[in-house]
Amino acid sequence: MTDYLAPWKFRFRGKTGRILSVVDCFRKEPNKGLAVVQIARSSGLPIHDAATVLDGTPELFIKLPGRGDGITRYRLASSVAVRGDEEIGELVRGHARRESWIFYALMLIVLLVLVVVALVIMPTLF
Repeated sequence: MTDYLAPWKFRFRGKTGRILSVVDCFRKEPNKGLAVVQIARSSGLPIHDAATVLDGTPELFIKLPGRGDGITRYRLASSVAVRGDEEIGELVRGHARRESWIFYALMLIVLLVLVVVALVIMPTLF
């Protein structure tokens, strides 16, 4: 199933706290693949939110191949696992900042389109 709204969904903006709490779960138990339920329990997030964070940020979390028991496990990406806590926090905040700039740019474009439409319609009213 294709998600047609995916380009308009922001994966980091407004979710940095959730993402960092999930990263902290992996940092507490290094070299271990964790299931969504374990992550939700450890981070205090609802299971749906934990699964959304894990599936929505593949640059941070890697889905491990199944063992045949039907449970999906995740790990930190190797590029993230070697970083320190400060570097990971800055990485996540940088992604969130970038998405915020994209959001503000889109809102500015919408506002400018409305202004242009108003300027085009205004001379016909008088």
